[in-house]
Amino acid sequence: MSIDQQKLWLFKGAQCEAYVISTARAGRGCVQDSLQTPTGMHQVGEKIGDGAVPGMVFKARQPTGKLAADWPSPEDNLITSRILWLEGLEAGINQGTDAEGRVVDTRRRFVYIHGTNQADKLGRPNSHGCVLLSDADVIRLFDKVPIGTRVLIRD
Repeated sequence: MSIDQQKLWLFKGAQCEAYVISTARAGRGCVQDSLQTPTGMHQVGEKIGDGAVPGMVFKARQPTGKLAADWPSPEDNLITSRILWLEGLEAGINQGTDAEGRVVDTRRRFVYIHGTNQADKLGRPNSHGCVLLSDADVIRLFDKVPIGTRVLIRD
């Protein structure tokens, strides 16, 4: 996936699918509470939301029972439809702590690939660190990738 291009590519053999995404408004970085999208090698550590209705809003990784269209504050950037919880694979970069003792752990930072109610803003930075896709795209991606799928996030 490319932060600069705001695109995610799924490679399966000779096949390649491209998805338009949004990454963090605050740019790239791995430090906890930075609101940045982490870089480096990751994997899908957990998949949440299988079978949820498209547009379902999640809070603390649990379905709320409400759809984004019915959410009281439509300007909120919501977690919708599916969650692919990322785990960093590079110790000191996006896993554990760095040389200065700061938390840089992607999983502990709760960084996901997930659906958004703001699909009209895809293609430019709009998240608080996560990778956003349209509901249809995150459902499609969720159904195609198993836990353990490698995810490279680069500039």
